[in-house]
Amino acid sequence: MTGNPPAYGLWFLALVNAGIFILFALSFFKPTTARDWRSLGAFSAFIVALFVEMYGFPLTLYLLAGWVGNRFPGLDPLSHDAGHIWPALFGWSGDPHLNPFHLASYVLIGSGFWLIAAGWRVLHEAQRAGSLATTGPYAHVRHPQYVGFILVLIGFFLHWPTLVTGVMLPILLVMYWRLAKREEREVEATFGDQYRRYASDVPAFVPRLGRLFNNKEGQIE
Repeated sequence: MTGNPPAYGLWFLALVNAGIFILFALSFFKPTTARDWRSLGAFSAFIVALFVEMYGFPLTLYLLAGWVGNRFPGLDPLSHDAGHIWPALFGWSGDPHLNPFHLASYVLIGSGFWLIAAGWRVLHEAQRAGSLATTGPYAHVRHPQYVGFILVLIGFFLHWPTLVTGVMLPILLVMYWRLAKREEREVEATFGDQYRRYASDVPAFVPRLGRLFNNKEGQIE
């Protein structure tokens, strides 16, 4: 890695990037209830904190500048490349945009947004029909949209880790888990035994790999 000039104080860029991803989430998730808006609001707070440090004020880099400078003497600790902290943690050299964490982040972020969008379409159709959503991603996990948000959050943390988002991430994971459990109680009260049979067959957050590959049509067996 080579030194780069500081690339911060770009508040307009931070605002534009945060706005784009929040609007993406809004268009995919389409919140309708207070719970939906809380979920989106928590996600938005994480995204704002991320891009504020990525382009605005690099709080994490200021706090870790001495350590980064000692570990990589040729790297400007306040350069944009230094913000990709994973290479410094693992002693990798070369282009930080090609490290495994950075590449994995693209997969997780893209998969997460796809899951949010796919889950919303199935849920919207089920709500219009007054039925339980059990097809598409709902055939593999009971909460595909929450799983999507979690994948996006983890992906962004792999992409650009900061101290603030590192604190926020486990809090948000617990929040989504609690929202999911509250949602399950409400759906069970509405659909009764039908939902209990569905819940006994389909995991909440992590799909069963055998079912994922064998049930290609996305239907409950």
